[in-house]
Amino acid sequence: MTTRDARGARAPHRSGPPRRRGGGSAPVHTGPPLRLTARGAIVGVTLASFASTMLADAVERPIVSGIGFVAACVLAALLVRAADLLTLSVSPPLAYFVAALTAEIVLTLGTDGFARGVSIGIATRLADIAPWLFAGTALVLVVVIPRGLARNVRALGDELNGRNRRRP
Repeated sequence: MTTRDARGARAPHRSGPPRRRGGGSAPVHTGPPLRLTARGAIVGVTLASFASTMLADAVERPIVSGIGFVAACVLAALLVRAADLLTLSVSPPLAYFVAALTAEIVLTLGTDGFARGVSIGIATRLADIAPWLFAGTALVLVVVIPRGLARNVRALGDELNGRNRRRP
């Protein structure tokens, strides 16, 4: 088969997808949506919480840490695989604690009374962030319940009781 270009001249036959020429828009992603495992989502929440905690300390605004945590929680809940909803739904508070403890250790390194400084720092940080921890965890539940959290809970119950898995 002979193909013609815009001027009517003979164009070479190419196999495969059409090539993009400069100046066009970006190709549209038509594959399956991006999904994270529960482990990846929890690591993402932890890293985002650590970064926002360090930034909050640098700008001396605890609200930055809370906003970062809530944003990471919602993003993780939207991107996690349906099979991992249960694991993610119980993990945000622990992920934040690990991030905040790590941040306090980094910020307290090289000071006198290291253990006391970390203890007081983590207690103060958790008290400052408590409403944001609640909001982030609640938003995770709001996002994952319609995505199939009940199915994950039923599957866990079936597995623990030795029953065959039910079909949805």
